[in-house]
Amino acid sequence: MFPASRYSLQARRCVRALKTLQSREHVLPQVYTSRQCSSDLSVPKITTHYTVFPREKDPRWEGVDMERFADEADVLIVGGGPAGLSAAIRLKQLANEQEKELRVCVVEKASQIGAHTLSGACLEPTALNELFPDWKERGAPLNTPVKEDKFALLTEKYRIPIPILPGLPMNNHGNYIVRLGHFVRWLGEQAEELGVELYPGYAASEVLFHEDGSVKGIATNDVGIAKDGSPKEVFERGMELHAKVTIFSEGCHGHLAKQLYKRFNLRENCQPQTYAIGLKELWTIEESKWRPGRIEHTVGWPLNRNTYGGSFLYHLNEGEPLVALGFVVGLDYTNPYLSPFREFQRWKHHPSVSPTLEGGTRIAYGARALNEGGMQSLPKLTFPGGLLIGCSPGFMNVPKIKGTHTAMKTGMLAAESIFAKVTDENLESETAGVHVPEYEESLKSSWVWKELHAVRNIRPSFHNYFGLYGGIMYTGVFYWICRGMEPWTLKHAGMDSAQLKPANQCTPIEYPKPDGRISFDLLSSVALSGTNHEGDQPAHLTLMNDSVPVANNLAVYDGPEQRFCPAGVYEYVPLETGEGMRLQINAQNCVHCKTCDIKDPSQNINWVVPEGGGGPAYNGM
Repeated sequence: MFPASRYSLQARRCVRALKTLQSREHVLPQVYTSRQCSSDLSVPKITTHYTVFPREKDPRWEGVDMERFADEADVLIVGGGPAGLSAAIRLKQLANEQEKELRVCVVEKASQIGAHTLSGACLEPTALNELFPDWKERGAPLNTPVKEDKFALLTEKYRIPIPILPGLPMNNHGNYIVRLGHFVRWLGEQAEELGVELYPGYAASEVLFHEDGSVKGIATNDVGIAKDGSPKEVFERGMELHAKVTIFSEGCHGHLAKQLYKRFNLRENCQPQTYAIGLKELWTIEESKWRPGRIEHTVGWPLNRNTYGGSFLYHLNEGEPLVALGFVVGLDYTNPYLSPFREFQRWKHHPSVSPTLEGGTRIAYGARALNEGGMQSLPKLTFPGGLLIGCSPGFMNVPKIKGTHTAMKTGMLAAESIFAKVTDENLESETAGVHVPEYEESLKSSWVWKELHAVRNIRPSFHNYFGLYGGIMYTGVFYWICRGMEPWTLKHAGMDSAQLKPANQCTPIEYPKPDGRISFDLLSSVALSGTNHEGDQPAHLTLMNDSVPVANNLAVYDGPEQRFCPAGVYEYVPLETGEGMRLQINAQNCVHCKTCDIKDPSQNINWVVPEGGGGPAYNGM
């Protein structure tokens, strides 16, 4: 957490109130396997979370004090990533310029700002230049300008170079290779200096509403709940944070945003969002192989032509021979036997990749989901009392594989629209929570909208008989020549969860064993993410129906959650009676990627926040 001495007096009061909620002992990162948990029940109860089993009906909660402390801000921001921090910074810049009093608070579920941030990352500095024209003088950690761009199609044994023509999305001239967690931490420091109040370690678990239905703010999660759902002696209620406007910038597939979509019917006029999972590692390599500023992307092997995805390999200039490498797999894949993690490990053995890694050391691992729906999948962004920015609704430019610059710009546009509204002395709001439709209007006239419109057809163009090859041809002809001006808009295939075929219609995939030098097993990888959760709390991977995993996912799809989860959270183990199987959820392993919530073919998994501060502890991922 940022030192409390750097906050305003009002902020310190709020810090003290929040600190009363933290009563957990610190434990070292752990990785749990099936041997550490068991059940004596033949049909075990898996889910104990109060979002599925309300406490009002549980006699164990009778007499427990459920009163919450409340505090108020002018603007509340949920999520301290690039979008949320850019919004906070821009709000305080405007307030300071115009000498207006404006209290801006940011709550972030990670224990430190940037600790849950993961991206490639190649940063396009467009929005940063607008936010801080003097970012170099301020010491922004953009240490590696791109010097060399490579793109290739892989077959099992060969690498076929593809030229990067001027104007194509993959051209990275003028961009920077960054460790995005460090960049986000720097943004947090800039926000603090401007007077933004940052509260890392506190997860927003609930949206609060005024009587007229407009958003009032959020509540942070309760702490001190046992694994069986009962209150511990140290139980403490979360706190309420109220605001005139609440900005939701939770990142990809935010759990509060999901509630808002339904509450305000925000997805009524857009296509379903489509996603990918990105897996990443950091390596130190031999200095003779190090090429600072080089960017390499590939498509093709080990994926087949009908599975969207590809790889990246970035050479950083951070004072040591460091490379960031990763693999992205579209979550609209159809074969339930596919494992994104093992495809990543297999890719590293390609003859054009493994020489870079040989003799090196893997030092970090992580994973997260990515929005790939583009413009077609953007929901309505504003509603009474709140709005959505960044990767929460999904502003990633898919062919560029970049979303930080667009996320930051949406936060800045939201801030400008909100500031004009909440500082208007003549404001007459129809609802208690202020509605800011001007944000969406401003967005549609910005370079963000123009950029997403130009590339809107590239991702859905891969849904054709030729798959990857058809998509490459479409990009070459219609994007490079027409620059996205074609008079049609292609559609996505539908929800990713509906794309899996039954296991009996698919061929199992035989993956090679990891060698421990280039490729690794899953649990040793998760250990490198620093992931840790309080063990004695209800699993935050909740099931709407505990019987569905075995009855449907295992019976029809051979338990795909065992394979699409990049952290070993889900596994099917034999019942203690020896008859049949049960699903075990190792929630302590969760890296908060949200893939399970997205890809579950039964849509029975609902990801909610664990106790604040839990999850991965990424260092510059």
